[in-house]
Parts: sequence; structure tokens; C-alpha cells
Amino acid sequence: MKFLNPMIVVSNMEKSKRFYYEVLGLEVIVDFGANVTLTGGIALQTKDTWSTFIHKDDNEIAFGGNASELYFEEDDFDGFIKKLNDTKDLNYVHGVVEHSWGQRVIRFYDPNKHIIEVGENMVMVVRRFLNDGLSIEETAARMDVSVDYVKSCI
Repeated sequence: MKFLNPMIVVSNMEKSKRFYYEVLGLEVIVDFGANVTLTGGIALQTKDTWSTFIHKDDNEIAFGGNASELYFEEDDFDGFIKKLNDTKDLNYVHGVVEHSWGQRVIRFYDPNKHIIEVGENMVMVVRRFLNDGLSIEETAARMDVSVDYVKSCI
């Protein structure tokens, strides 16, 4: 058996395709109308067809559960944040935070209240610390990773 991709339910396919393209740069690979696959392997399914597939009433499909997220990493995190600042009507879970290991992340909702997390690529975190003057050993300690991991990022 092989896992293929996550699928999320959307209420408006065109709006969702536009969001994922404009905000995250994901492009449509396959478009069957009610089911669309985007680059990165995320599939979108319309709510009405999904409720039919699983034999549930429309009111049994709920958005905004805050129990999962789609996670992305970005090499140019600062550039991405600037792009987000220019995006209208974006609903944030929270602004930029820095985790204890040094990775900066931001979380926001897609049009259907699915959480999207975009984190700074971990290789870029290593490089940022080294560029700020930390040694390889200090970077490893700061990030709670091995020295070998830090060296592999250089």
C-alpha cells in the first residue's frame, strides 16, 4: 500500500484554486471539476460531492475544526511574509512566531478554515544562525539538533 496525498473539502472550488495559487503558488495538475490535484500533492474535493461519497448530510460536514494543518516550508521566509502582507482578506491563526529551535512560522486559514502553516526552511534556519555569528556547535545547541545535521545544511 502507498499513501498518495491528503484531500481537503472545499465549498467553492474556483475560490480555493485561486487562493492556493495566489498565496502558496500551487498549480493545478489535474482538474476533474469536483476534484482537483495541486502541485505538492494536495487534492481538493467539493463539499457537495464529498458529502455524497461518504453518505452524509451537508450539515454534517464542518469547516474550521483547528485540529489539523497543511504544512509548507519556504526558503525565502521574509519575502513570503511581505507577500502575505499584500494579500487581502487573509484570516490569520497567528502572526509570525519563532519556535524554541529557531524556526519562524506563520499560520493562517484558507477560505474554508483549513489551517495553513508556512515555516522557514530548516536549512535556512541553520544558515541564518551561522550568518548571525553562531558557531556550528552553538547552532546545534540552539536548535537542539546534532552537529552533523548543522554541517549537512552548510
